[in-house]
Amino acid sequence: MKKIFFLITIGLFQLISYAQNDPKAEKLAEEVLRNVKSYDNISVEFTYVLENIAENIKEQTRGEVFVSGDKYRLNLMGNTQIYDGKKLYTVIPGDEEINISTVDPGDDKTITPSKMLTFFEDGYIYKWDIEQKTGGKTTQYIKLLPIDSDAEYENILHGVDTIIKTISNPISTMKTASSTEIKITNFKPNQPLSENVFKFDKSKYPDYYINELD
Repeated sequence: MKKIFFLITIGLFQLISYAQNDPKAEKLAEEVLRNVKSYDNISVEFTYVLENIAENIKEQTRGEVFVSGDKYRLNLMGNTQIYDGKKLYTVIPGDEEINISTVDPGDDKTITPSKMLTFFEDGYIYKWDIEQKTGGKTTQYIKLLPIDSDAEYENILHGVDTIIKTISNPISTMKTASSTEIKITNFKPNQPLSENVFKFDKSKYPDYYINELD
């Protein structure tokens, strides 16, 4: 499931060509950051689209995620990820298995729903990209180019709703000629979420195999 939020690379030539942020892109990114960080929590429903042109593959599935600070609960493809601020619990009902690992949210290479919503604050160059208008809604895209030459991403396009200043659909392009898109269909801030949403309850999975990864 981590691959949901894993998307692609940049070479030395790109690093030289895109050495500075575009002022317009940086300004809009800062507005979105301020807006998103002002919320106590965020609930998002989305459609996840994976496309690989070379292998003629296109798949899509619906999911939902709840985010509060670094904590999150992600439901996608029948599996659930719960991050309580220290440990990441991945619940896989099909295998009756739970993987538990330690996650450092400060690690630039760790991609989480929280970082997707806050534009990957560090380690990227912002560039102004295309604008799209659909049904009275205007989406302005900002292209993020990773500074680290070893990054797993080529680029990430963040679509921004220009009215409410929130992300509408991040699109990531990979080295492997594949891409992923997260089409946000419902964005709700400051919902009455229980703290239990971000807690793992082992008693709910009495017959599951617990796999401690570290």
